[in-house]
Amino acid sequence: MQLIDRRFFVVVLCALAAPLGCAGRVVTRGAQHSETECRKTTVAVLGAGVAGITAAQALSNASVSDFLIVDRNDYIGGRVAHTNFGSKPDGTPYVIELGANWVQGLGSEGGPENPIWTLAKKYGLNNTYSNYSSILTYDGAGVADFSDLFETFDNAYTTVEQDAGYVLTNNLQDTSMRAGFSVAGWKPKKDMRAQALEWWEWDWETAWAPEQSGLLFGVAGYNLTYYQFSDENNFVWDQRGFNTFVVGEAHEFLEENDPRLLLETTVTTISYGPDGVIVQLQDGGCIEAEYAITTFSVGVLQNNVVEFDPPLPRWKCEAIEQFQMGTYTKIFLQFNETFWDSNTEFFLYADDKSRGYYPVWQSLAAPGFMQDSNIIFVTVVDDQSYRAEQQSDEETKAEVMAVLRTMFPDKEIPDPIDFHYPRWSTEEWAYGSYSNWPVGMTLEKHQNLRANVDRLWFAGEATSAQYYGFLHGAWFEGRDVGMRIAGLLGQDGNHECDGNSTVGCGQMVDYKILHGSTFADEYNVENGWLASSFLTYGYEE
Repeated sequence: MQLIDRRFFVVVLCALAAPLGCAGRVVTRGAQHSETECRKTTVAVLGAGVAGITAAQALSNASVSDFLIVDRNDYIGGRVAHTNFGSKPDGTPYVIELGANWVQGLGSEGGPENPIWTLAKKYGLNNTYSNYSSILTYDGAGVADFSDLFETFDNAYTTVEQDAGYVLTNNLQDTSMRAGFSVAGWKPKKDMRAQALEWWEWDWETAWAPEQSGLLFGVAGYNLTYYQFSDENNFVWDQRGFNTFVVGEAHEFLEENDPRLLLETTVTTISYGPDGVIVQLQDGGCIEAEYAITTFSVGVLQNNVVEFDPPLPRWKCEAIEQFQMGTYTKIFLQFNETFWDSNTEFFLYADDKSRGYYPVWQSLAAPGFMQDSNIIFVTVVDDQSYRAEQQSDEETKAEVMAVLRTMFPDKEIPDPIDFHYPRWSTEEWAYGSYSNWPVGMTLEKHQNLRANVDRLWFAGEATSAQYYGFLHGAWFEGRDVGMRIAGLLGQDGNHECDGNSTVGCGQMVDYKILHGSTFADEYNVENGWLASSFLTYGYEE
């Protein structure tokens, strides 16, 4: 292994002292590194979530066994996280998912299969089809039937879908989903029922409002999953935890107590260059690697949790800062009885004053889920998430209970016997739940989010051009980067660096000069786009 010339870092730091990077300040740690004996490895994988474990698995499959996996948590899975909650009749707790909860888009006969669905079946995860037609609607007066709005929205969305396809195939300027909806005739304005319906159809999926979401890639990101795989969403309620599949895959190439897995280990600084990477750890240790793969969320990168030495280049920083990190907060309540319709899965509430105010409730006591659990949860996103996550449990509990009592005015609703929700927006290792494609982001600029900087690589759901925000996006990107590095190391006999790979090969392209829109010929493997652009919109070339 070629050692890093630490003099390189000092020279580059001086040269780049004026154009500050994402961290906003230059840090010099060369002297500290020289005094510390770093643990040496070929590849440092930073993060033990889906992307990190899949990248390490790809390296292992290519006979690259000299790697280290580093994660600040005490478990494998990252944002696929669960906790104990409430109690079963036998007194043991239930397991609920705080983060990822669905396999989204399964697979169709004769077509591709979502790799997360493949793994869910492999590990026998208990899951149930989410029936979105099993829904009742409410407003400030209680039960209120505004189901006619579903068809109205669907008709408008069909037009939006066609318009997005026209923008893509004709290289036109993108716009926002709000503009797309409005042009298609969907204008909820002050109709709070329509606002709630729109939230159910859009915000609940993306964790961002239509105003902040790009039209072209907003539609593409949805359709590339649900058209290529299937329109099914299966809710995972396995009492071992959804991350069972991530742990299971890790154990296929890691032994018990494997010294290559460093949990409860926090990264503070990453020094990188053309000769290698040095990772500084909070405990004072360090790792010296030929390559490093960061699987940090966009939220972590935007909040300067880790220092980069030298600061990341401007083209990289701009892509990181423009992409969005959404927050999706599930608030769980267990009662001593199921006072809602136990045969209904979803309940949609339209608040009289505030859009997205505790709108979507989901019953885990519905048939096929955790029956007899008396558990229901409500989801908030975006501003409502940030507000709720800054409050105390008691403040939030009072709000959600007031909504429930508004929805069911004829019921005597007791206080819950358990109550819990995560605070993703304040978790320093996440700073949010998953990413979203903003207005004005081109495929070129997103490629700058994906692209490596020297021997420092990036992977995660956000770096997936086609499946950002989805678990399978993290899986595909982790595999891609693992295979690319294996190719550069000359270790992957099935992945020759000849440019013909279906997932790309070797160094990634980046764009120092950005164009105002995405050209048709840029929807290619080099920019992380594998499927036909036409399939994105449901029709073939």
